[in-house]
Amino acid sequence: MGGQQVLRSWLVFDLTQSELALGMISAVVAVPMLLMAPIGGAVADRLDRRRLVAGGQAVVVAAEAAVLGLLVAGVLVYWHLLVLAAVMGVVFPFIMPARQAIVADVVGRDRMSNAMALNMAAVNTTRVLGPAAGGFLIGAVGLGRAYGINVGLFIAALSFMGGVRPSKAAGDSRSLSMRRNIADGFRYVGENRLVLVLLFFGLVPMFLALPFQSLLVVFARDVWDAGPQGFGMLSASAGVGGVVGAVIVAWRSSSRRRLRTMMVSVFGFGVALLLFALSPSFWLALPLAFLATLFVSLFGALNNTAIQLLIPDRVRGRVSSFLMMSFSLPLLGTLPVSAVAEVWGAPIAVAGGSVLAVVAAVVFYLASPALRQMDQRILEAIDQPGGPEPC
Repeated sequence: MGGQQVLRSWLVFDLTQSELALGMISAVVAVPMLLMAPIGGAVADRLDRRRLVAGGQAVVVAAEAAVLGLLVAGVLVYWHLLVLAAVMGVVFPFIMPARQAIVADVVGRDRMSNAMALNMAAVNTTRVLGPAAGGFLIGAVGLGRAYGINVGLFIAALSFMGGVRPSKAAGDSRSLSMRRNIADGFRYVGENRLVLVLLFFGLVPMFLALPFQSLLVVFARDVWDAGPQGFGMLSASAGVGGVVGAVIVAWRSSSRRRLRTMMVSVFGFGVALLLFALSPSFWLALPLAFLATLFVSLFGALNNTAIQLLIPDRVRGRVSSFLMMSFSLPLLGTLPVSAVAEVWGAPIAVAGGSVLAVVAAVVFYLASPALRQMDQRILEAIDQPGGPEPC
């Protein structure tokens, strides 16, 4: 997926020369993700999660193979990418909640913080290797061959699912109708104020992290004239920051000051992103991309882990689907940021958004007593194996 981000962004910009087209790709992924997420979470609480993930990955392989076939045949056009990106948007809401729930099934609540952080570190490691390799391969062997190599990696990922043991459905979910499963998930989130606040608070940096990453190709090509290799280096630098941030969370998983670290991370992200957007030099921008993603990785790992620690096992898949919805909304945010970049340039769009992120974080903190009590609530949840009930 790290390689796909670079290859598809380069392909879209090569076909269209439009920042708005990059935002449209993100939007057509986000809309079905947003609509299908509650269904995906309910299914993850009813079926074998391993089979669900493997089936979704098989659809991803087919979609990527279709892009490769059209590209090699020389008939690929922009609307093909829009359609196939929408297919990916439908599949992800079934894969991701099941993945999150499998982590909890494997490690249990006591080791959840370490597991979630290490899982994020592994994902971010691929964000280092994938973009760096993708940017290098575009220049070395051409876009078509690079895309073919990436399709092969998707096939390898699917084959590895055979080593995962079956993961049973949670609680009495299978005895309930799909409609009641979905309603039960919404009811739980509505009754648990802290979980609801964390779901929305998690959007603050993500509304900028994803648009910033989508526009890296614009910074590499048009702002600093760094070419595909520079694009790969920027993406890899961002990926390294994500790995380091996740490892720090795993290392300090027992910290009792999670909220303070989250707030510092939002401020650090906003400042680093502002300096990145205004950087006059590609080489100065590399460490700033590293710092920005380090801080957003710290925040994301702590926010997601807090939610997983607070929720009971019986609704884990469904609440994980709400995390997927919170991931899709920032993808929609890529569209207006890209539109601003189209008119006033990517630096202004990203710089303005970084200031808004800091302001929004302060508003969340001051307006939510439940958020300010987060650390105490997590300690209570860790001591209660089944997870706290709504209050």
